[in-house]
Amino acid sequence: MRALFAALLATLALGAGAQDYPTHTVTMIVPFPPGGVADITARPVAEAMGRFLRETVVVENKSGAGGGIGMQYVARSKPDGYTVLLALSSISIIPEADKVLGRDPMFQLSQLVPIARFTADPTVLAVRADSPWKSVADLLEAAKKSPGAIPYGSSGNYGTMHVPMEMLSGAASVKMLHVPFTGAGPAVVALLGGQVDALSTGPSTVMGHIKAGKIRVLATWGESRHPALPDVPTLKELGYDAQFSQWTGLFVPAGTPEPVIAKLREAAKFAVEDANFRNALAKVETPVQYLDQPQFRAFWDNDAAKLATVVKRIGKVE
Repeated sequence: MRALFAALLATLALGAGAQDYPTHTVTMIVPFPPGGVADITARPVAEAMGRFLRETVVVENKSGAGGGIGMQYVARSKPDGYTVLLALSSISIIPEADKVLGRDPMFQLSQLVPIARFTADPTVLAVRADSPWKSVADLLEAAKKSPGAIPYGSSGNYGTMHVPMEMLSGAASVKMLHVPFTGAGPAVVALLGGQVDALSTGPSTVMGHIKAGKIRVLATWGESRHPALPDVPTLKELGYDAQFSQWTGLFVPAGTPEPVIAKLREAAKFAVEDANFRNALAKVETPVQYLDQPQFRAFWDNDAAKLATVVKRIGKVE
């Protein structure tokens, strides 16, 4: 009874404080290193949300385990609105990957509450501009001739750069060598430096390199062609059953008071309508694809179910 009473008092205190939220700095955890899709989106989001909330929103990169370290950190954080998560679609993958690997779960989806989705860009198949492969057919033909010899980079096992490449490999019946990094930024650096030969990534992480003539995009995982890359075919067009998008969304720990969630929803909506935020994403050719909490929840539930099926098909990866 004493423990129950203490928990009730804590809940009441949290709820009372929520009415004045926020009263100090909010930390936005990005579970990947700088330079990737999550970080590129988080920084202008945090700046705009901070102006709405009238408190600074600080971005903190907490990378590792394909994003799992930062996601676990937020899932276990105090549910008071002062620690929030800017995650990618890999948030749906990691719990299922834990099951496949037979390890203790880093977190459960039920430990996090969605607030808003900001973007949802299909990944692109990128190679260096000096690569001998001018098309998807060239790359896949080389992969068939030398199974497991072509290295591709990712942000970690079962992450949003690993899963789409495995989808393509399965659809084309080829095998390539997976080389995981701590995030998209390091993986792109590895591609440019010749440590890997290909990768699937969000367009925003390579758009500058495409324009500079350092990277060539062979295809996208989209339903339709990307507006910034109208001459690049989709894998679907080429006859491969491989579609995937890297979406970015805001989450808080389960148990966060409803008044705090409501305030964060307002701040997120303010951010996506903010000119500075839109201009920042426009520079990397990323369209805003906002969903408020109810629509985002429905989208997330559907996406998580779809990705769980893909992870089961990939199976155990050492």
